[in-house]
Order: sequence, then C-alpha cells, then structure tokens
Amino acid sequence: MGVRKDLKRAKQRGDLAARTRVEVVRDASGTVREARTAPMAKAPTTGSTADLPYTNAAEAPDAVVLRRRLHTGWQPVTAAAFAREVTAAAKGLIAAGLEPGGRVAVMSRTRYEWTVLDFAVWAAGGQTVPVYATSSAEQVEWIVRDSGARFVVTETADNTATVRTGTAGHQTPPRTWEVDEDALTELTALGRDVPDEEVTKRRTALTPDTIATICYTSGTTGRPKGCVLTHANLHAEAANTVELLHPVFKEVTRQSASTLLFLPLAHILGRTLQIACLMARIEIGHCPSIKPDELRPALKEFRPTFLVGVPYLFEKIHDTGRATAEKIGRGASFDRADRVGVRFAAAYLDKFLERGKGPGPALYAAWALYDLLVYRRVRKELGGRMRYAISGGSPLDRDLNLFFYAAGIIVYEGYGLTETSAAATIVPPLGPRPGTVGQPVPGTAVRIADDGEVLIKGGIVFGAYWNNPAASDAVLRDEWFATGDLGALDEDGYLTITGRKKDILVTSGGKNVSPAVLEDRLRSRPPIGQCVVVGDNRPFVAALITLEPEAVAHWLSVRGLPADTPMSEVVRDPRMRADVQRAVDHANEAVSRAESIRAFTLVEGEFTEDNGLLTPSLKVKRHAVKAAYAERIEELYRK
Repeated sequence: MGVRKDLKRAKQRGDLAARTRVEVVRDASGTVREARTAPMAKAPTTGSTADLPYTNAAEAPDAVVLRRRLHTGWQPVTAAAFAREVTAAAKGLIAAGLEPGGRVAVMSRTRYEWTVLDFAVWAAGGQTVPVYATSSAEQVEWIVRDSGARFVVTETADNTATVRTGTAGHQTPPRTWEVDEDALTELTALGRDVPDEEVTKRRTALTPDTIATICYTSGTTGRPKGCVLTHANLHAEAANTVELLHPVFKEVTRQSASTLLFLPLAHILGRTLQIACLMARIEIGHCPSIKPDELRPALKEFRPTFLVGVPYLFEKIHDTGRATAEKIGRGASFDRADRVGVRFAAAYLDKFLERGKGPGPALYAAWALYDLLVYRRVRKELGGRMRYAISGGSPLDRDLNLFFYAAGIIVYEGYGLTETSAAATIVPPLGPRPGTVGQPVPGTAVRIADDGEVLIKGGIVFGAYWNNPAASDAVLRDEWFATGDLGALDEDGYLTITGRKKDILVTSGGKNVSPAVLEDRLRSRPPIGQCVVVGDNRPFVAALITLEPEAVAHWLSVRGLPADTPMSEVVRDPRMRADVQRAVDHANEAVSRAESIRAFTLVEGEFTEDNGLLTPSLKVKRHAVKAAYAERIEELYRK
C-alpha cells in the first residue's frame, strides 16, 4: 500500500514536518480560540501572476507544463509554447480595445483555452471575470453589467446566445468570441500587428496590488457579489500551498506530480489550483465534466498522481463501486470491505499519530483480502497512479475519507471561500486527521468568535466586494473576514466546521441544530441525491430528500423492475423507503436524539440549476427549496 510507505518514509524525515508550525492562542478557560501559521512564501513586492508563463519559458522552456486533450490523445504543451499562445491571445485582446484595468468575462467549462485566456487577459493588463458555463441569461446580465466587462469569451453557441440574450438591453453589448468557433485563432489574427513589446509593457506595469479578477460568489442567499482579488491574494494562496505540499509529495512519494483539473475554472478553487501547478511546473490536464461517466475515462487516460475535488466526486466514486459490486452479486462483500476499510484506516492512522497500537493481525488480513477484491478496483478507476486527493467545498464524511485511505488514497480536506482566494485551511500532508479541515494555510490566522463564527486573516483575504461597500463593511472587521461559518479549533490548531451561522435551526423545544452535519452524512449514502434538513420553530427535525437518478436506475435493475418505473411509484416503494431510512440512520449517528431526523419525505425530481434550487457550484439554495416545497414540509408536521 503506497500511502502507508509514504507515511512511514515521511515520519523518518522530521525536517519535512518541522517546516511549518502552528501557534495556538487560548482564552482564559483554556479553550483554543485562534491558530496561526507563519508564511512559507515571501510576499512579492513587484510583478504579478501574469509573469508565470514567461518565467517558466525563460527558466525551463522545454518543460511540459500542460497537456492538451486532442482526438489523438494528450498533447504535451511546453512552457515556451504556452507563453507564445498567451502572448498571441493578449495581442488580440489589445487590438480589440482592451485597456489596462479593463475586464474580460470568460464563460466556459474547464478546458485548455480557459487557461490561455486567463493569462492572456492578465498579460494584456486586464482583469478576468469568470462566469459559470451553466449561468442563465439573467445571471450573465448582472455579472457583465456589474463588473463592467466590455468583452466576453464563450465556449459554445448556446453560451453565446445566453450572453446576447442577457445583454441585449445594455447600451453597449459586449464584444464576444467563441472558443468552439476558434476564438484563440481569431484573437491571434486580430493581434498580428501588435508588437510583443506592448504585451511586455502592460504585463510589467502590473504590481502585486493590481486587481487580478472579480470572482462572483455562487449566490445561495441572493444576488452574487463580486469578490475583488489582487495578484497578491492569488500569490499568497498559490505560493504558500505549493511550499507546504509540493516538497513533501515530491520527496516522499518520489513521483512526478500531475493532476487532472475538472473543477469549474469559474470557481476560485480551480483557478488557484491551476496557478499553483504552473508555479511548481506540475503537469495539468483539463476535463470539462465532473460527471462520473465522463470523468472516469479521462482519469484512466491521464493517470494523475493527485486530484482536487469536492465531496460529490468521492461520494459518486464510492457509490459506483458499490453499484458495480451489486450488479455481479457482490454487494454484501463491498459493504464488508467498506466496514473493514474504515476500521483499518482509523487504527492505522491512530498508530501513525501515536494514539493507538494500530491494526491487529486479523484486521490486516481482512484488509489484504479486500485490497484484492475491492480497493485495487477503486485505484484503477482513478487511473492507477493516484495516491493523494484534496477535498473542499463542503465537509467530507469521515467514514468515506477512511474508506479511501484503506484503498490507498489519502484525502486531505481543506476549507475556504471565494473571499479567501480558495483554501484558508488544509490538512498538512504529514498530519492526516479525517473529520477536520486542517490547520491554517501558511501566512493565515483563524479565530473563533464568541458566537462560534470562523474569522480569517492573512494575505489570502480579499479587499472588498465590487461596487458594494455596505456588504464589504459587514464582513471585514479590523482585517478579519467573518465567514458566516461556525467552527471549533482543537489543541493542535485543526479546524472543524460545524455549520453555517444563518442555517442554524432552533426547534420549538429550544434545541440548536446544524443541518450541515446531517445533510453531509445523508448525501454520502446511496440512493440519496440532494437533501435539506428542516425544523426551525418545529417540534422535531425532518428532511426533504431527492434520489440520485443513477442510483435509482441501479436500484430498479438489481430488483428486476422496469427501467421506466414512474418515480411516483419508486418514492412510495417500501423497499426504497427502507434504504433511505438506513441513510437517515447513518446521519443520525452523528448527533443527539434531539437533533436527529424523525421524519422525511422523498421528493420526485432533483434540485438543479435549471429549476433554481442549486447554485452553479452545486450548493443548495435552502430558502428556494423551502419555498418550493412549503406544502410538503407542512405535511411532515401534520402526520
């Protein structure tokens, strides 16, 4: 098992572990209220993120920094070639009229051209405004108008139509280019008469304090707000995470790091990951989809050594493994492998952290058996070389994390927001602690306010919301950013997120309930799709639950039921309700009886972006769901 050897080797390298230390501050009662870590990367005094392609081209022109997926396979892109493409696109933007400080919106899924365009906008002295490819015309209208973007690059004809519909009423609609219609070729031709020196002049005029991007929040509670992030913010995030993680992974695993990027580049986590990889010259490939059926073939072809994803990805990999086992009559074997894996990983990590004796001979033997039958298949699905993953966006179920560890993949959790340039905390590579989101990223401090709210300070914290001083003043207090999340710090400065401040439910009995704990555990078990826990001013906690379509199809198949069985029959089937009850029981194990889910209702259909119940980053719009299903909620409490 590669990760066990890695941890043993790491333990022998005490110098790696000693590279960063967390300082904790306690209050009068001895409770840890603050954790802070010194920066590992020096803050720049000159230059910007725009310099990265050119630094790489000058220092290692033949180094492969990206791989571009073509019909013939993954084509390597050298540092020198990438810098040339960036320059050509930047010249086209300049020729089109982009002024220094001007804004260019990019509406596209994750693909190679997005990367070229991002750095081209910066090289031309501009600011990038990312837009989710799934955004509606109304959302596009707001982002383009609020940001003042005069140019938009779309991916598809449908995206272009959305932009034109949304901005038709603007006094001056933005000029558009379309990637599927050779936008980069068009920009290259447009800029052929612009001298390279003009790009160099604009790029070198940028400073760390120059605005790099206006990145809009996903808008779970209202209209999206534009987070103003500077080149210094992006550098603080990327450079410190590279210094923290890359030397350890490189020296301990003895692998050349590579990753397949599939997170939306409209999301700040995808953007900063890409910057970090280019900074460290880690090979990047792009995949436009997180859907398991589309992502799996790309993983097998690219064979990354690490991934950065969201809990949804790991949940679906686990669910697919179980569904595959069930189809061949080995569902019970998979369930045993799951239980054994969780016990084995917990025991092994306890030994590594010097908190226990480790797995006994019987548990080792059971793990070895299921490594042959189950775990190696999980590794194969992820390309066969992957040993590490980082999960962010929402908490990952602890047992699911331990299952992947047993399968030979350590999943490190992190926590952050758009306002913190992505990760504010991350589990350090030599200190795995499933169930937490880690310690402060180097150069960052985390404080727990009196009411339990998580506050963050450091170079990663944004400066303001675009055109919204009132919203900025509401969350920025004496250099501390108030996240709206609730959490706690342990003795070693590890943060655990316990819920969202605005989402806390108070039952009529006066019990405070954090729905996030229950919802995260529910989603980690098939056949659950999305869910919303309710109970504010009610006598008990209940849940609205949707079913995952793929899980339903599999459920029907293994029971010999017609594939076109109406969902109205599925949600009433006692066997389905029993399966859902098992997922509810799993969720309830994490809370007291007063906080547990006492009733649930199965909702036909899904929560999606199209019906306005999900944000583009797959977060549930709680208020919208409650409004849409108000009658169903009332029925739960009339029983």
